[in-house]
Amino acid sequence: MNTQTASHTPMMQQYLKIKAEHPDHLLFYRLGDFYELFFEDAKTAASALDITLTQRGQAQNTPIPMAGVPYHAADQYIGRLLKQGFSIAICEQVGEPGQSKGPVERAVKRIITPGTLSDEQFLTHDTETILLAATQDSTGIGLAWLDLSAGRFHLMTLDHLQDYHNEMARIAPAECLVSEGETSLYPPTPHLALTKRPPWEFEYDTAKRLLCQQFKCKDLSGFDCENASIAICAAGALLQYVQHTQRQAIPHLNGLTRIQRADYLQIDANTRLHLNLTDHPQAQHTLYAVLNHTYTGMGKRLLKRWIHQPPHAPNLSQQRLNAITALLQMKDLPALHTTLNGIADIERILGRIALMSARPKDLEQLQYSLAQLPTLTSLLEPLPELKPFTQDLACFEALQTQLARAIVDNPPQLIREGGVIAPGFDTTLDELRAFSQNSTELLRTIEQQEREKTGLTQLKIGFNRVHGYYFELSKAQAEHAPAHFQRRQTLKHTERYITPELKTFEDKALSAQAKALSQEKALYQQLLTDICPDIPALQATAHSIAMIDTLSSLAIAATQYNWSRPERSQDPIIEIHQGKHPIVSTQPDQTFIPNDCILNTTQTMQCITGPNMGGKSTYMRQVALITLLAHLGSYVPAQSAKIGTFDRIFTRIGAHDDLASGRSTFMVEMTETAQILNNASAQSLVLIDEIGRGTSTYDGMALAFAVATALIKMRCKTLFSTHYFELTQLADQHPTLKNYHLTAQAYEDRIIFKYQVQPGPANQSYGIQVAQLAGLPPAVIKTAQHQLTHMAQPTQQHLPLNQTPSPSSTVHPMVEDLCALNLDDLTARKALELLYQWHSKYASS
Repeated sequence: MNTQTASHTPMMQQYLKIKAEHPDHLLFYRLGDFYELFFEDAKTAASALDITLTQRGQAQNTPIPMAGVPYHAADQYIGRLLKQGFSIAICEQVGEPGQSKGPVERAVKRIITPGTLSDEQFLTHDTETILLAATQDSTGIGLAWLDLSAGRFHLMTLDHLQDYHNEMARIAPAECLVSEGETSLYPPTPHLALTKRPPWEFEYDTAKRLLCQQFKCKDLSGFDCENASIAICAAGALLQYVQHTQRQAIPHLNGLTRIQRADYLQIDANTRLHLNLTDHPQAQHTLYAVLNHTYTGMGKRLLKRWIHQPPHAPNLSQQRLNAITALLQMKDLPALHTTLNGIADIERILGRIALMSARPKDLEQLQYSLAQLPTLTSLLEPLPELKPFTQDLACFEALQTQLARAIVDNPPQLIREGGVIAPGFDTTLDELRAFSQNSTELLRTIEQQEREKTGLTQLKIGFNRVHGYYFELSKAQAEHAPAHFQRRQTLKHTERYITPELKTFEDKALSAQAKALSQEKALYQQLLTDICPDIPALQATAHSIAMIDTLSSLAIAATQYNWSRPERSQDPIIEIHQGKHPIVSTQPDQTFIPNDCILNTTQTMQCITGPNMGGKSTYMRQVALITLLAHLGSYVPAQSAKIGTFDRIFTRIGAHDDLASGRSTFMVEMTETAQILNNASAQSLVLIDEIGRGTSTYDGMALAFAVATALIKMRCKTLFSTHYFELTQLADQHPTLKNYHLTAQAYEDRIIFKYQVQPGPANQSYGIQVAQLAGLPPAVIKTAQHQLTHMAQPTQQHLPLNQTPSPSSTVHPMVEDLCALNLDDLTARKALELLYQWHSKYASS
């Protein structure tokens, strides 16, 4: 951009000055009915929005690029830019035309970034929009994150970078603030908006002072932050950024919650994806979709938080289970659902009220929602099991009455349209409106009087925004216009006039309308201000409603799917009888075969074999999801279940590469396995699915053997599936490992999967039959069967597919030894011993 402003017009000089203050944002510069962008901003916006790139004036003999969007449709364009990670500075006209020598005074009134959204049109009702800040020092990593639309503010300290990546996957921020130069904390997700901030914004003293000012306290001891100085640094930087973007006070940020990772069942980023908790290309194939029967937006978002952050200790999950059981026995459950269905997204409405950006519809919905609270309270009063979740539930009769008096039914979209404040709420407004409303009758009187005085029967009064009120006459009648008619406008077929009397009326009418709108805006702003002191109590009530909605959702799921209440235990054990996969088993037209699972001190590992597509991965995920549901405090898809207390769930399932990081499938697999081995404990649940596939057979087998042995020694509860049948022999050496297999049956060269988990190892893999099901050409299947027959013959040498054995060929004794081996019974250790024997026996020959 050319910053040499002297050669520019005054307007462009003004633009360049404002743009220099906001170099990292696209500047939407208000010009009449458009927001215009210039120079590089124009090129960026034109490309991102697919709009026309034009030009306006010149800079150093080069046309200035320009692009623009209509003022009335700006929100849709801004939303598209936000989704692409851009931030926007909105520059409005703040002065009146003609009151300054140069261009109309303008100023940036708000900055919109991907992580600081509060307007409803930019938000998704079931997804939080999170702004996160991260910093680090020798003590560890500090995180702070905020949902500005709801006013929830959290912080956390972490020890390791991998923990940071796992928390980023859980929190899923829309924008991340990092100190310039701290590249190790840059988000691992490419599409996440990264905002680099100067290092001094993360200084502890500044952060502490800002936070104390925000929360009106002397220190932060009341927020359990004494040993979290690095997290306070992140929280201070985040608060500075929010204050910078909002350009005003943030009254609904009235507390800070410290999250301790040890209080929750820890789930790493890979596990969240493998278990399809909330994300899947098909939205209905997630645990969230199965559990979601909520009625409110805040209930939907809380359900997602519960899924991603199940409590570690059983006491909270027991409270939730008690509440669900009580709701299932509740006689008036349909009435509860009807009441919840009448409650709007109070949480976000309060955020907009605090930021003075609430629209009339927000206040109407808040009023209607508050009207439901007495009914909700009376429905829940007889249920003592709900008390832990309803303690902050309050009624706000005075506020509800005030809003009902103040706001008309079905109000206009925007306050600037007028007609929002109800009649009878304010005497001054009523008087101003009365004049405006009576003006129609006054106009008719003036019009009739002039017709009678002039004899011009076709005379009529009209109005437009440019010329105001006028008398209109046809060209023929205009010749008889009286002397006191002053010509105002000439058209092709008509003439328009003004009279002193009509001018006096116009001044009074337009003045009354302007004053009425001004009075209405002042009343509306005062209404928002009056609500602000009640925001903390309203937020607490909104959270209670969200919890009731989420518990109700879990109760509906329990009834609809015929789930059972799990028994909880302090010990890390799993006893599932006739369990089902909660996602797969609830899909339409799905017949699901239930299975048992036992993992305890005498059986810490199941070694699972069976054919591909036989159900091994589904069974393993099923056990993990039932364990997660029990920790969450939900009923579970099983005839009965006893689920202990686990600290983590790990999964190593599926095969995929990471091309962006230059990692092969095998490297990704080994990295994920290393994370499990380095972090799992005896209180962890581990799922390992067919490890060792990306390398040679013996390398893979040896690695699988070593990993399984290590997990057995850790005594973590493990489901370990494999195609290496040799690993089943580990059960002979380790009594806590038990072999299981998924049943299948071959029938006329086809395979029938039974999906039943049975004790003992599988007797074959059915690989060729599965390949046939996949649609491999018959010729390929026939060749594979022929080669398998040859390979299975103990005395037959394995030859290339295009060769057959020669009767006269001489076979080396070592080859005969090889052919005599039963490969299915050969372990890695026996193979190594044979190599030594053959080397000693045949090396000299």
